[in-house]
Amino acid sequence: MRSKFAVIGLGIFGNSIARTLAERGAEVIAIDNTEDHVEAIKDEVAYAVALDATDIRALEAQNIQDMDAVVVAIGEDFEALLITTANLQELNVKRVITRASNKQQRRILEKMGVQEILSPEGEVGKTVAERLLQPNIRTFLPLPDNYEIVEINAPRNIANRSLAKISLREKYNLNLITIKRFFEEIQDGKPTQVEHIIGVPKADTIIYPSDILILIGKKNDVKRFIDINR
Repeated sequence: MRSKFAVIGLGIFGNSIARTLAERGAEVIAIDNTEDHVEAIKDEVAYAVALDATDIRALEAQNIQDMDAVVVAIGEDFEALLITTANLQELNVKRVITRASNKQQRRILEKMGVQEILSPEGEVGKTVAERLLQPNIRTFLPLPDNYEIVEINAPRNIANRSLAKISLREKYNLNLITIKRFFEEIQDGKPTQVEHIIGVPKADTIIYPSDILILIGKKNDVKRFIDINR
C-alpha cells in the first residue's frame, strides 16, 4: 500500500513538501484555507481541499486520523498552527510534524509534546519529504549522479553485528563514512547521553542499536538497505 500523508498549509514550504511526496508515489491530501492555494496544487496530488484546519470536525471528516503522518506547514498564523496541531493530537494522528518559524514557537510546540518540529530556514521541502518516506533517514545530502550522503538510524536487523558480517559494500554498494554513538557522561552532576563520532570504522566494529550511521551511496541502494533491514 502507498504511504498516506496530509500537508496542511500550502505556502511555498508546504507546497514543496506535498509535491515532492506525490512525485515519490505517496498518496497526498493537500489542505489549505485559501482556494487559490488548493487550485494551484489539485492536479499534482491525490486530493486537495479547502477547509479550516482549526475545525476538528472538518479534519475528522477528511479521515485525517488515518494518515501515516500529517505535516502542519502553516506559516503566518501561529495561533491556527497551534490549534491545528492540538486537533491532530486529539484525533490521535500517528505522526504529527509541525513547523516553527522561530525559537519561541519551537519551545511552545515542545511543551505541547510535539516530537518533530521543522524550521523552514534549515529545511527544504524535498528533505522533509525524504524524512517522511524513509523515517530511518535523519538527514541527507543529495549529490550528482543520484548519489547521496545519508545519516540514518541503525536498522534493527543489523544491530549487534560487525561490519564484516553486514558486508555493506559487497551486498548493498554502500560505504560507511563514520558512526555517531551515544555515551553516558556526567554533566552538571547528572548522567547525560552525549553524541560522539567514533572515527573510521573497521571490519570488526560492532553496530549498536542506538548508533547513527553516515553512509554514501546511490539513493536506490540506500533505500534497499533500509527496506531489507528495517
